[in-house]
Amino acid sequence: MLAALLAATVAGCGSDQEDPPVTPVAAAPSEQPATGAEPSPPAAPPATVDPCALVTRKEAEQLAGTKLDAAVPVRETCTYTGPVTGPTAQVEVFVGDGAKKYLDIERELGHELRPLAGVGDETYASLEAVFVSRSGQWVSVRLVRLNDPAENRAPLERIARTVAGRI
Repeated sequence: MLAALLAATVAGCGSDQEDPPVTPVAAAPSEQPATGAEPSPPAAPPATVDPCALVTRKEAEQLAGTKLDAAVPVRETCTYTGPVTGPTAQVEVFVGDGAKKYLDIERELGHELRPLAGVGDETYASLEAVFVSRSGQWVSVRLVRLNDPAENRAPLERIARTVAGRI
């Protein structure tokens, strides 16, 4: 069909005659093999989750070990920052594809990721973040502090359990 249309177009180039009217052609119905079963509906996307509801300001302050400013939500993220007077601290919550991509990048970079058994469907912890999956929804919580990362291990594991219970 395309070849015939292309040939007609090329043949018409340079001609003084008007182009013939174009007749629309109906598309052939798509053939699907009969399986006897109804097609399954597409999987429902995970419910929208408010990242600032997953980690409250009070919980972010407990995680960071200092007072933090009010949450700044932007699309699928929520960020709590330390006051400009210090100390340096920030808690970032990512929901959805961004959280999963963050985990994928950590893996690609070869960063150590420890599985946390019994938390969500799949959960990992690094030195500065946790990654939680439950019911098809990924969430990551990242902690920025100028301290020994070993001090953050237990607080990050606690926040992972909290987040898993809220997804």
